[in-house]
Amino acid sequence: MSDHYVKVKVQLEQLKSTGEVEEVDAAEEEQVYTETPPASLSPVPTALEVRRDTSKTLGTARNRSKSRTKLGNPNIKPDAPVVSRLDNAPSLQIKGTGKVLQEKAEANGNVVSSQTQQKDTKSAQSKEDANKLAKKRKPVTVDTSKAKTSLEALKLSIRQLKWKEFPAGRRAACDIYWHGVSFHDNENIVSGQVNKFPGMVEMLRKINLSRAVRTMQELFPEEYNFYPRSWILPEEYQIFATQIRLAKDCDPSSPRPTFIVKPDSGSQGDGIYLIRDPSDLRSMAAGGVGVGGSGAVRQAVVQEYMQRPLLIDKLKFDVRLYVLVRSLEPLEIYVAKEGLSRFCTEPYQEPSTKNLHRVFMHLTNYSLNVQSGNFVHSDSRSTGSKRTFSSVLCRLAAKGADVKRVWSDIIALVIKTVIALVPELKVFYQADIPPGKPGPTCFQILGFDILLMKNLKPVLLEVNSNPSMRIEHEQEVAPGVFEYVPSPVDEEVKVGVIRDTLRLMDPLKKQHTTGAEQEEILVEAGSVEKAGPEELLLPSLCLKQVFPKYTKQFSYLRTVDRIASLFLRFLGVKGTMRMGPTGFRTFIRNCKLSNSSLSMASVDILYIDITRRWAGMLPDSREAGMTLQAFVEAFFYLAGRRFKSLPLREQVLSLLEQCESALQGQGQDEKPRPSKLSHAPAINPTAQTNSPAPARRSHDYRLHQTLRPTAKANTEH
Repeated sequence: MSDHYVKVKVQLEQLKSTGEVEEVDAAEEEQVYTETPPASLSPVPTALEVRRDTSKTLGTARNRSKSRTKLGNPNIKPDAPVVSRLDNAPSLQIKGTGKVLQEKAEANGNVVSSQTQQKDTKSAQSKEDANKLAKKRKPVTVDTSKAKTSLEALKLSIRQLKWKEFPAGRRAACDIYWHGVSFHDNENIVSGQVNKFPGMVEMLRKINLSRAVRTMQELFPEEYNFYPRSWILPEEYQIFATQIRLAKDCDPSSPRPTFIVKPDSGSQGDGIYLIRDPSDLRSMAAGGVGVGGSGAVRQAVVQEYMQRPLLIDKLKFDVRLYVLVRSLEPLEIYVAKEGLSRFCTEPYQEPSTKNLHRVFMHLTNYSLNVQSGNFVHSDSRSTGSKRTFSSVLCRLAAKGADVKRVWSDIIALVIKTVIALVPELKVFYQADIPPGKPGPTCFQILGFDILLMKNLKPVLLEVNSNPSMRIEHEQEVAPGVFEYVPSPVDEEVKVGVIRDTLRLMDPLKKQHTTGAEQEEILVEAGSVEKAGPEELLLPSLCLKQVFPKYTKQFSYLRTVDRIASLFLRFLGVKGTMRMGPTGFRTFIRNCKLSNSSLSMASVDILYIDITRRWAGMLPDSREAGMTLQAFVEAFFYLAGRRFKSLPLREQVLSLLEQCESALQGQGQDEKPRPSKLSHAPAINPTAQTNSPAPARRSHDYRLHQTLRPTAKANTEH
């Protein structure tokens, strides 16, 4: 018999002598007082009192093998479990289990159940552990010295996360560097994470974005019909003028189309204007210099103007949606669940010669409309010239629109656009951060400008590499006196995007969790228990992962990504972005593409001709050699020669399979340069391949022939 049992028995005898409790079988006593109450039991009432019902006990206690007492609580029935008191602390036996909950009296006379006490103890312990962990955990450090216009929203986010900010930078390395414009804002970063990708600014200029999407339109015209027809100026001016003239001659009665001209490197609506005829470029060109004059129109993109937009309150609007590209390899994309709707400030009318100049009617740019006298600053989410996207969706849903379909189409647009950008971004990345050398990892928030048409189809207007993250607006508080005042709508959307981007990029979390685990911890509903103590005080993530979540639906689109992997393999010199003639010859030889109809001399001629022409289209470049865009064109040409009877997409896929098979078969005979960026997932063999081959690349290549991209690959809306 244990000492504990002896002690308890003595106490029971003392209680019996005072008449406070009846006899209990010795076997039952041992069962009752030696078992530990499980944590799953519910606590008993705190005002529990134990007393004997003498009227029933005198007549029945001796005839029963088990004693029962009646609780002072009126909800307890006569068959209630045994309750006994030890050291003035009531305990409740649970019938049929032999388990006991023992209570403890507080100094003020109140009685607290052991279960409640246990929970309070655990809660206090968890808080204490969380505080110890927070003190023990080294705070994440963020260099904000280059943050520029996003500084205020970034400061708020860092304070909410309880991280450590270095507004002037520091000599020691930081965990995260927040740049305002580009990757190169802060030089000599050898570790940590930077919120910009090398080359993103260049890739999202109007011309490069149009070229990237155009290449995808050639391969997948139906999937990339969300981008308006576009022409690149000045090189494609003649093509543009010819196509517009032919369309007018074929149907003179049709209404004249309208076009919007966007400077290549313009931002905030600067330099944008509308035209109805190619000849208007002459008189409206920047600086008064027109096409065909002594100079040329500065580099720009001219796009077909979308004339049937969705209107709310008779106003045209667009959607600014924030997208996080968390990594390139593997590709990870997150879309913000909330965006901004930016409204024009004049009622919409279809474009005509009389109203083309009325930018407040046709252009949705915030930086333009804020100058209008009709601009409305509002603290409400659903009124004013800037509103939340969710408020717009609510109005659409109230009218019976399928808003889930709208979101699905927008997510597909985002994924397809990023897939079009990734191949060349990988080339920029390895040029600035060569494989095998120290350097930071990168992530970036992009601003997608999307126009909803009257039929609710989303159209991509442009993508911004440096979307505004200001959370205040300029307001005239007195005649001629302006000051910045807070913008609740901006703060609600933008602070959440920055804060949750930082949460996803938390280096301490990434060290201890895989990507799947972190997604489960931070994104999935009902996973608060798994989150760290600091996460319990924060709202759920406003960023939704869309890739690789939807990999199966979109992996077949990554054809150009596979071509880029071949390009990177044969670049030769680390840190370069252009392939030399030796690298191109090595590619042809190792992939076994040369034969009697394609000699190595012809390969050299092909390289020289395509490289020269692309050098003429990229006048700012000082580096010699074949760019990725030129390599893609050469690859399309080679595919057309080898598989003439197939549509373009099947031609390219067939040549890719041949090249990858040849390289896989040669093993280690050729040692390609190492790369951090492994090649993309295989093409989905079930993907549609019934689209006709566009006529951009010629199948009969000649020595002095010039291969010019045409606008034929653009998709009609």
